Amino acid sequence: MSNPATATPKTKKSFGEWIKSRKGQKWIVIITFMFVPLLLLTVFTYVPFFKMVQFSFYKMKYIGPRTFVGLKNYKEVFSRSECFKSLYVSLYYMGGAVIQLALALFFATLMVFKTKGESFFKGAMFFPYLICGIAVGFIFKFFYARGFVLDSILQALGIKLEDIPYWLQDKKINNISLAATSVWRYTGQNMILFLGAMMSVDSDLYEAASLDGANKWHQFRYIILPSIKSIVVLNLILSISGSLSAFEPPYVITNGTMGTGTYFVIMNRLAHENQKVGLACAMAVVLLAIIVVCTVAQKLFFKYAFDDGTSDESKAAVRKRKKAEKAARKAMKGGQA
Repeated sequence: MSNPATATPKTKKSFGEWIKSRKGQKWIVIITFMFVPLLLLTVFTYVPFFKMVQFSFYKMKYIGPRTFVGLKNYKEVFSRSECFKSLYVSLYYMGGAVIQLALALFFATLMVFKTKGESFFKGAMFFPYLICGIAVGFIFKFFYARGFVLDSILQALGIKLEDIPYWLQDKKINNISLAATSVWRYTGQNMILFLGAMMSVDSDLYEAASLDGANKWHQFRYIILPSIKSIVVLNLILSISGSLSAFEPPYVITNGTMGTGTYFVIMNRLAHENQKVGLACAMAVVLLAIIVVCTVAQKLFFKYAFDDGTSDESKAAVRKRKKAEKAARKAMKGGQA
């Protein structure tokens, strides 16, 4: 019987032997496939981002000398009325985002309950999302133009041309008209996302609910909505955050004139038309901070609003129990008195 103490120790593999081993080959494959995506991500995302932050501290144009100004660009962002006034325009797009999600949820629910022609309907609803945003802008630029498509439809319905507002020039309605283009474009995309989440729900639940006398509204409220609430919250966060960076509709349709300039349109004008690259970079950094703050606030809000409590007791049951305990304590105090 051999003595374990005299057993030969394992020899350490050289680098060449490790490379030829199975473990070494596995790491070579992993690193090789990771290299190209990481290189592209670094070159086209991280390097431009850090350069943008660097440029925000300079007074500069695209070509020419740079002058370091420190935080002066950031002070100018907060002192310029046009910069933060443009964030007010984003409220129209936020309202449109809520409407588009409500419509997408409604249409997706119809598709779950097997309506006739649903395949055609899904394709027709999703098609606007496939169109380039610039092309959508040109479509609606002529759609809203005076005497063109929308006005012709309203005239065919008996409305006089002088009673029809100027959709892109009237400041009371032009931002609503532009927000409607985003609703038209993105409703189908959100509908498909909701529909995919709804189809993961067990269909036996619908049959059981129908046998118990539940109608379609009850099935939506108590089966569908609780099952897809994470997707609803995610889409709402993305839509509202994206509303802060709306660019294509106001830029293509109105070029940001007549009070339709969003934050991105103003930033683009400062960078490319006025050649204030440092100021535009500072605006971009401020917008990034605003989006991060809004996203975190939304997540905290929805985490509280959609909290179901623990696995043993729902949030509603917790409130009911605490209310009953409080009433019992008051009754006990009243009895002792």
